Amino acid sequence: MNSDNLLVVNPKRVEKIRANLIYGGKDNLHVLSDFDKTLTRAFVDGQKAHTVIAQVRQGNYLTSDYSSRAHQLFEKYHPIEIDRKISPEEKKKKMHEWWKIHFELLVECGLDKKTISEIVSKRTLKFREGCFEFLDLLYKNKIPLVVMSAAMGDMISEYLKQENKMYSNIKLIANFYDWDKKGKAVKVREPIIHSVNKDELIIKDFPEIFKVVSKRKNVILLGDSLEDPDMITGFDSDNILKIGFLNENVSENLPYFKEKYDVLILNDGNMDYVNKLMGEIIK
Repeated sequence: MNSDNLLVVNPKRVEKIRANLIYGGKDNLHVLSDFDKTLTRAFVDGQKAHTVIAQVRQGNYLTSDYSSRAHQLFEKYHPIEIDRKISPEEKKKKMHEWWKIHFELLVECGLDKKTISEIVSKRTLKFREGCFEFLDLLYKNKIPLVVMSAAMGDMISEYLKQENKMYSNIKLIANFYDWDKKGKAVKVREPIIHSVNKDELIIKDFPEIFKVVSKRKNVILLGDSLEDPDMITGFDSDNILKIGFLNENVSENLPYFKEKYDVLILNDGNMDYVNKLMGEIIK
């Protein structure tokens, strides 16, 4: 990795955490990660990459009015999502409103499993350089990877399956649909996960996942937003290294990200730093 794209916020602190992670070894480690623009690239061919959910919005997959209605929702709620002046409580309320309305719209407009498979097969989403190596390392060394995402879990799992990377060590906390016998979406399951409520998603509330990670008190956290570090809320970790992907508007966002993360990978960089660290831990 180009050193210009790597920033260690507090080198002494990070070196201490890193040493503890290496000393603890792979059997005491799990990884907690966001999906969109963390495991995937934020830019593809110089253009902003679409998130998982935006790929549905951008194509003509559902009823003719779906795209325009989804764009109207985006134009109404996205400015609220990125406005730092709005209180967390108000923002959570509005984001829940947006996600709920949009998920209901997807059902109304005919979302089915076939559509998900079709969208994923077009490969418009690109995984970050080094991500497959990272996923392989975790799987081969039996290190759990918990992916916590506000996206559609059914699409995330399909992306991983089509790349032959939906390994048994990967656990998803995301938005999943209930489906009817014909494969049509019926309703989204609660709780709805949106972009600013990850602090409310306590891993203990997901017992099947918690039992896998509960004794693995060393954590590497990966995210790309100011809210992603909140994924660790409620988990009693011994050592946690927070690695953030600051993909755009670096100079503007850097002061805020430095408060939230220990290490920053800038400008949509690759996963070399993460993979090198993993290699040191699993020796």
